[in-house]
Amino acid sequence: MGITDVLSLFGGLALFLYGMQMMSNGLEAAAGNKMKAILEKLTSNRVKGVLVGAGITAVIQSSSATTVMLVGFVNSGLMTLKQAVWVIMGANIGTTITGQLIALDMGAIAPIFAIGGVGAIMFVKNDRVHHISSIFAGLGILFMGMDMMGAAMIPLQESEEFIAMMTKFSNPVLGILVGALFTALIQSSSASIGILQALASTGMIPLSSAVYVLFGQNIGTCITAVLASIGTKVNAKRTTIIHMLFNVIGTVIFTIVCMTTPYVEMVESLTPGNPVAQIANAHTIFNIVTTLLLLPFGTTLANAAVHILPDSKKTDDEELRLKYIRPFETSYVIGHSAMAVSQVRDEVGRMLGMVSKNIADAFDILIQYDDKLKSKINEREEYIDYLNKGISEYIVSLMTSEKSMSDSLQINGYYVIISNLERIGDHAVNLLEYADDMKKWDQQFSENVLEELGEMKRQCMTALDNVRDVTAANVNEVLAKAVVMEQKNDDMRDKYFKKQLQRLKKGKCKPQSGIVFSEILTDFERMGDHTLNIAEQYKEML
Repeated sequence: MGITDVLSLFGGLALFLYGMQMMSNGLEAAAGNKMKAILEKLTSNRVKGVLVGAGITAVIQSSSATTVMLVGFVNSGLMTLKQAVWVIMGANIGTTITGQLIALDMGAIAPIFAIGGVGAIMFVKNDRVHHISSIFAGLGILFMGMDMMGAAMIPLQESEEFIAMMTKFSNPVLGILVGALFTALIQSSSASIGILQALASTGMIPLSSAVYVLFGQNIGTCITAVLASIGTKVNAKRTTIIHMLFNVIGTVIFTIVCMTTPYVEMVESLTPGNPVAQIANAHTIFNIVTTLLLLPFGTTLANAAVHILPDSKKTDDEELRLKYIRPFETSYVIGHSAMAVSQVRDEVGRMLGMVSKNIADAFDILIQYDDKLKSKINEREEYIDYLNKGISEYIVSLMTSEKSMSDSLQINGYYVIISNLERIGDHAVNLLEYADDMKKWDQQFSENVLEELGEMKRQCMTALDNVRDVTAANVNEVLAKAVVMEQKNDDMRDKYFKKQLQRLKKGKCKPQSGIVFSEILTDFERMGDHTLNIAEQYKEML
């Protein structure tokens, strides 16, 4: 095998992987922003979940890509862990389509897919056509790469050393390890199985050895999702454990079957004299049978993952961090749009909760000064500033790549919302400073003023709660309430300001505390303005 053959082998592998990436990107651009709705409708039971996983993976030719998508969806709360179990099972079935298409010798018409797809991308000025054409162009390039790899391996038929090494794979453990390590290295079971089929087509590896390599390849494909789960929440990590458990259990079962029954001979009899189809069939049987065996035990798999990786006992907010936003450093992320919007939404909701808590505590410290409460407000304000910066940076990074108009509108809208939340948080700090002034001057508010501060606190909490869980279904109602509440804020400010003037005229209030109370009224009114801004922004983006 000369240098030219080696270059052809790796060049074919590069085309194969690039073709899969084109298909993945095409599907993401065409349907990524609709992925949430698709999953919500189609993963309501185990059978639908399996079909969804199989269908998506059949299109993108990569169970790794599907599992990475699931890691992101579970991490961002778009899916539950139990829903992900069924989709993972389906993904393992869907990934066998690549091998079956290779067995059908699609390489002869692969250039037609590539030419048609690239031609449409070049000459048709329509984004949707471009996205769909990318899927077909990627499919063509994938099979052209497969043909290159097969042609490059033909000289290996004359290598006695290589043939001797291939026959050693009849040792189940060695075959499984080689398959797992090689697939983990290139991070694609479809590609590694394609290479195995190319080897088989030359007659250098019999099915009796290839099946064990095949089983290992199913385990090795889990590495991509494992890498993608680094830094995610615990439930997302459990998704990768379920994927690993599925393939390890299947490998153990089929290894025992191969060693104790004429399973290999049975598979060979289905397509005599066609080793490529034999490997494709063995792969399909492995995943379908494993899915059927484990389908009744999906909940058990999810519980096992929870047992293997239990919840952390650390509190969520003991250190500054983004809890929901977890960008993936990989191109294999389908449904990225849905994930990004969900992550930002949840992180903004977390920021809103902290702002609400600070406002409530700030009013409390005006009513009854407390040094410990003051420390908590300052710590929370630092966290709010951190979240504002972290969410803003993530949103800016999304603005440069987001293709969907509706998702862009939402992401841009959240940028405005967190700006208003940060301003409301600043007003909480202002209230704290007024409390410090009153303590420094050794002054106290009258009973009437304390009652008015309590009313302002309740009004602020009600307004912030109104914009806590806004959806497209209730946004009009939220905005209508926000308008009423903002007007009530203005009316309360005017009413309490007039009362304060009367107290000053009658000498019932000292000038310094009177000035502080006037400042409080100003902050109160501006918090209402910012809360209304948030409601109006939700109306624009939903």
